[in-house]
Parts: sequence; structure tokens; C-alpha cells
Amino acid sequence: MLLLQKFAVDLAQKAGALLREKFNHKHEIHYKGDINLVTEADKLAEALIIETIRREFPDHGILSEESPAIGGGASMRWIIDPLDGTTNYAHGYPVFCVSIALEKEGSIMLGVIYDPTRADTFVAVRGEGVYLNNQKLAVSPTRDLTRSLLATGFPYDIREGKENNLNYFNAMAVEAQAIRRAGAAALDIAYVACGRFDGFWELKLMPWDMAAGCLMVEEAGGKITDIFGGKWNIASPNILVSNGLIHEQMISVFIRETPIPMRCAFGIGKLNNPAKRRS
Repeated sequence: MLLLQKFAVDLAQKAGALLREKFNHKHEIHYKGDINLVTEADKLAEALIIETIRREFPDHGILSEESPAIGGGASMRWIIDPLDGTTNYAHGYPVFCVSIALEKEGSIMLGVIYDPTRADTFVAVRGEGVYLNNQKLAVSPTRDLTRSLLATGFPYDIREGKENNLNYFNAMAVEAQAIRRAGAAALDIAYVACGRFDGFWELKLMPWDMAAGCLMVEEAGGKITDIFGGKWNIASPNILVSNGLIHEQMISVFIRETPIPMRCAFGIGKLNNPAKRRS
């Protein structure tokens, strides 16, 4: 695993260097939807990552944001986001990262997230902890939701979709100390692992947004479920990660703010101890 770890770190940093080099240039932008975009930097970073993996590990599968899946039946699969935070990147807002995870027979074994603007390298190996620039990490000790700093994001179909997170954001905004919406989910999750955030939730993320970061939260002592406390995996429709200490308090808010028909659809029972709303 040490050789795979070094390979993934080097690859993430090389892709990050490419992104950093092109960051202040004018970007060629293509739209995949009204607000979902991709830049030529996404494509270049992805090509660098995929070509390197295929050269070094031709029998491994690859799941990436901008390209068709490769080798779906392989026991080892790389899950990559070559540029998480594309909208930020396209606007010159310096919050973005490269995320690379390695999955073995359905279990994430290795995760690397590299932030080129801060030279932050997050690395997690299953059973061996998580590190930021070689310093071991742990989740925050915050126990009270009212003292917590949270993060979230909004789905690309926010203009049309009914499940757009606005109801949960509004409810949580008056329960937590503050909420940040930085626009790079992989970094948000890594920040929970290192204690910069106490919790994070989002709807409609994809596997490449979550795979590396969620291993980091696990290795840092945090907790991961869906937003109603159910079992989570990288194909789940929503995610909640936290330091574990405020987890149930956050779930109470989500259940309270979920319409009853949707509660029934998700198999959620009657809430016994709703979180007390702050005045």
C-alpha cells in the first residue's frame, strides 16, 4: 500500500500543479446544464490522471467525473475527481482540489485530496489514520450543535428540483454557530477530518465527490451516515459526515424539516426528540 500511496500523492500533486499553472488564465468553459460547467483544465487534469493510471496499472478500473468508466469488473478501482470546485476555478475563486481514491473489492482503501492553492495534501490509508502534510489528524471535540461550524452545498438542479437543500440549510442556519458554502465537497469533507469543520451534509453528490474524503473522516474518528442516520455508501443519495459528537443533533434537524410524505418514503419514524430551535 505504501507504493500505491506514494503513486496517488504524486499523481494528485502533478494534476494540482497543472491546475495551479492554468488558474489565472482565461478558461474555455462548456456547460453540462444551466449551472453545471466543465473547463479545459478539468479535461487536462483528468487526462493526466487517467493516462498515468492506465500506464502503471492497466488492470485497474477507473471511475472519473468527465469520462466513461473503465474496467468495471476490476477488483481495484480508482475513483477520481480531477477538479472538485470547477465553478470556483472558472471564476478565479481559489477553493478547489484534486481527489483520488482507490477502492478494493468495494471498500475504499486509500484516499488523497490535494489543495494546490494552499499546498495541503490530505492522505488516508484504511487502518493507518489520516494525515495533513504528514501531521496526523482527528475530528473536532465540539459537542454542541449551537457551537459548531458546518459546511454544505447545493445540487446542480437547485432551480428545478424540489430536493434542493434550501429547507435544510434554512433550518440548520439557526441551530449551528455558522455554515459555510465553499463549493468543493471533497475539501469540505477533508476539513471535517482535520477539525476545521464539525459537520458537513449535502444531497445528490457523486462517488468521486465523497470517496477519498469519507475514508479520511472514518480514519479521523468521525461518523458517516445518510442525513437521516441510515447506512451510507458511495452510491447513497445524500450524506452526513461529522465529528460524531453532534451527529444525532444534526439528524434531528433533518428529520424535523423533512415533509411527512418524504419521511414515509425513506422509512423514517416519528421524531421523539427534535432539536430545540434557537430563538
